[in-house]
Amino acid sequence: MKQEFWSGLTIVGVAGLLASAYAAAHHSIAAAYDENAPLNMQGVVTRVELTNPHSWLWVDVTNEDGTVTNWGFEGGPPVNLFRHGLTRDTLPVGSEIKVFAYQAKSGENKGVAVFFEYLDGRKVFMGGSAPGADGQPRPDNDR
Repeated sequence: MKQEFWSGLTIVGVAGLLASAYAAAHHSIAAAYDENAPLNMQGVVTRVELTNPHSWLWVDVTNEDGTVTNWGFEGGPPVNLFRHGLTRDTLPVGSEIKVFAYQAKSGENKGVAVFFEYLDGRKVFMGGSAPGADGQPRPDNDR
């Protein structure tokens, strides 16, 4: 009986440690992205990754000097994007879009997307943790 108690307690303890490690690993928006550095970019989709726990859009953006930089934009899990109408068929590679996001604090060419907009004006919210991903006003810093 005593051994069963300690075995049960050990299992509960290990489960608690694993859950807390997972929670710590799943970063908050403020840990990785700068809400004071909004991005408004236009470019061509090069890759769409509908993966858990975060989806990614990769977009070639032409800089003012004519060079091209590939940017990665993090979004929510695929199920959230599907609810907003995003599938591989609705956003094929080669599509030109505008992306509204917040820059990565690391300085990498990455951001967390609020939404993207087709050139005809249709918007798809990215369903992630970015401020505005739920339909609130977009960032206003053009880039």
